[in-house]
Amino acid sequence: MAGNTFGSAFRITTWGESHGPAVGAVIDGAIPGIEITAEEIQKELDRRKPGQSNVSTPRNESDTVEILSGVFEGKTTGTPISLLIRNSNQHSSDYDSLRDTPRPGHADFAYAEKYGIRDHRGGGRSSGRETVGRVAAGAVAKKILSEFGIKVVCHTTRIGGVSADPDVLSKLSFEEIKNNIEKNSVRCADLTTAAQMEAAVAAAKERGDSVGGIVEGLICGVPAGLGEPVFDKLDADLAKAIMSIGAVKGFEIGVGFAAAGAFGSVLNDAFEIQNGEIRTATNNAGGILGGISTGEIIRFRAAIKPTPSISKVQKTVNTAEMKEAEISIQGRHDPVIAPRFVPVGEAMAAIVILDHLMRNEALHLLKTNQTVNQNK
Repeated sequence: MAGNTFGSAFRITTWGESHGPAVGAVIDGAIPGIEITAEEIQKELDRRKPGQSNVSTPRNESDTVEILSGVFEGKTTGTPISLLIRNSNQHSSDYDSLRDTPRPGHADFAYAEKYGIRDHRGGGRSSGRETVGRVAAGAVAKKILSEFGIKVVCHTTRIGGVSADPDVLSKLSFEEIKNNIEKNSVRCADLTTAAQMEAAVAAAKERGDSVGGIVEGLICGVPAGLGEPVFDKLDADLAKAIMSIGAVKGFEIGVGFAAAGAFGSVLNDAFEIQNGEIRTATNNAGGILGGISTGEIIRFRAAIKPTPSISKVQKTVNTAEMKEAEISIQGRHDPVIAPRFVPVGEAMAAIVILDHLMRNEALHLLKTNQTVNQNK
């Protein structure tokens, strides 16, 4: 299976299955000399782990991280960092009835068609548990980015038919958003709307159903000039990173699809001088022009589909008997994915920004060396 590695200068490879012995990640390209501890990585993993509220799966995993390599005396060495998180609370028998019945909306059928074999226990590699490795690697990326004053936060703006108030969100600072989302189970920065979202999730769960949502990402402190101009555009890599997360069905940068109904005279971000710096009066572009960062806040949104594993009766087929069947999925599943997507989205955004930052620094180093050589 190819496609398990992401990044160029800063690369991560995730591995493991939902009901295997462990999951984890290998990081290659981490800057040496950065202070990092298992506790810092654990803090991010704790935000993602299951069983934290009534809007997440009751699967009870400690998600305790083990640093196997790449860190010595509390600092990165520049060599590959290997991170391991053991699985300890699998209920594989819950999936015995799914061996020959692919779940609607899940990757079961597609995996079987591609490989001719699939791990029916929780979806194996296609399970949301794969994101544990992403979050662990993202914790390292976020720590390195903090050295450059770059911060990332994601927050839920919609669950089902309930949306956060745009006026409320517009008045919140980055830090207020970051603090507010940890005060409610749906990770919504609009605390009043959060209660309504929680009620919407509870109602869907009561019906044996699930519900989708929208999560917004904000990246602050990114300098102008990150991103490659053609195939490796910064927004293109962000789109790939976020769309690679299971359950994401849509992606927007800046105003996104609203641009289709706008006039250029309104949508274009006018340039102006602010405190001696060139800035834009608005940020409809979401902090990226021509695939390269402008120095403004990078803003993106992801549409998260409802959890496909629901107890409500659905139609499927029995692949062994080649006949139509019905399925009611039991076991432990999230009634909504959006809140637990938040730390995963942050991790992938951080990995993209760090990767491009390191590629940009390499370019600047090359330019500096060329200048030095020319002056000799």
